[in-house]
Amino acid sequence: MKHLSVLSVLVMMTIIAASGLAAADLKVIANSSVGTSSVSVDDLKGVFLATKSSLSDGSHVEPVLEKGGATHEAFLKEYIGKTDTALQTYYRSLVFTGKASMPKQLASDAEVVAYVAKTKGAIAYVSAATSTDGVKTLDVK
Repeated sequence: MKHLSVLSVLVMMTIIAASGLAAADLKVIANSSVGTSSVSVDDLKGVFLATKSSLSDGSHVEPVLEKGGATHEAFLKEYIGKTDTALQTYYRSLVFTGKASMPKQLASDAEVVAYVAKTKGAIAYVSAATSTDGVKTLDVK
């Protein structure tokens, strides 16, 4: 009976792990005012951790986050190296010390695309299946 419980737990953990998104299942998008067509992982991490406000080509950018969800978790895991809770705590400490302000957070891919399309310098991420008409898709290198 004990072996059955252990097996059940292992099966559930495998299912949960397999259901997560990978970096290939998302895309990084930017407002058309952003001059580059690609972004390095280091630049992307710096922008989303508020240590950089521009990309290597000099384009000023403002990060936009999703409020939770599989795409958000996959982006944080792959490119930022933090959980959502750790990122929120990190941003709160920056706000408290006056070093940065909280980034815009939106509830869905559609809201993110619409906001990025109309906001100069906005950079964000969405599910790879999301229509990104009106915004630029950046290659992450």
